[in-house]
Amino acid sequence: MKRILSSIVLSAIAATSAMAGGEKQVEGLKYYLPKTAVRMQVLVEKTSTEPGQLADYSELYFKKPGATAAQTSYRIVGVSFQAEGRPDTDKQFTVAVDKKHSVLSVDCDANGTLRAINTKAPMSTKPKQYRQDKKQAPLNPRDYMSQDILTAANLPKMAQLVAQEIYDIRDSRNQLSRGEADNMPKDGEQLRLMYKHLDLQERALMQLFTGTTTVDTTETVMTFVPERADKHKLLFRFSKRFGLTTADDFSGEPYYVDIEDEGVFAKIPEEASMADKQKDDFVLGVNLPGKIRLNVVDAKGSSIGSFETEAAQFGKVELLNGALFGRKFTSHIVLDPTTGSIVELKTEPLE
Repeated sequence: MKRILSSIVLSAIAATSAMAGGEKQVEGLKYYLPKTAVRMQVLVEKTSTEPGQLADYSELYFKKPGATAAQTSYRIVGVSFQAEGRPDTDKQFTVAVDKKHSVLSVDCDANGTLRAINTKAPMSTKPKQYRQDKKQAPLNPRDYMSQDILTAANLPKMAQLVAQEIYDIRDSRNQLSRGEADNMPKDGEQLRLMYKHLDLQERALMQLFTGTTTVDTTETVMTFVPERADKHKLLFRFSKRFGLTTADDFSGEPYYVDIEDEGVFAKIPEEASMADKQKDDFVLGVNLPGKIRLNVVDAKGSSIGSFETEAAQFGKVELLNGALFGRKFTSHIVLDPTTGSIVELKTEPLE
């Protein structure tokens, strides 16, 4: 289970919460505040070219060279980001559960990160996975060869016959466009189908000269935790010949993430001040995350993607008065699982 809803009874085990200003013994449930990580999805396009059977004759018949050796190249075609939370073991607190406090339920992640008190946190959304478009089956040139081409005695003769067939196809297309074909189509749909068939024939036969090119796009996911000390951090390396490589593989060019602290903090809701004048045995730790901007750049400083987010480790911890769950009123609180900030705080008087 991704989340565990813990119904806390008054006989909860004793736990210790390390807080600013010393340690206090508090009966209740331990929890963590999150540290913000960044999940980066990199789309890499791989282009593979296989030489055609008649590549050596491409220059002769079509005035352009054909690929004579297999070639593979890579390029980055997309970068996307998503913030996610992970437990910060340096920020452990305790939700007090005793007769003095109106804490009826605590909602935590399976990893112990606090999500809600006295209510249920919304379900987390899973990151979308990249799905490549369905590919069409590759064309087979033999399906479009005449009997003469199939029975050609040698490659030079085959090249001559295939080239002549391609020029005949182009001539047929021109005649159709000028309305001079012997068998003109009766309507627009029939004309479209004839054009489509001629195009397929030409593309299939031209593969014998130019080669076959296939394009595949794959997704690589990497996760990192931005820190204040990381102003210009090496993320990965990339090679046009080998694709995405690790940071210590020098066959690729380096890519960095520049981290800018914008110095803007989240704020505590006004409802939290209702308990300020009351004394209480415990306080509730929440995060006031700071806003940061990430920019992924190559060795020359050219950006391939940027991302703005709030990050817990670039903010500070705020200690709420435990009287929010006291005898005079109770509260329903929901925290952001990524940053540990307050998403919702509702306070109700107790009769």
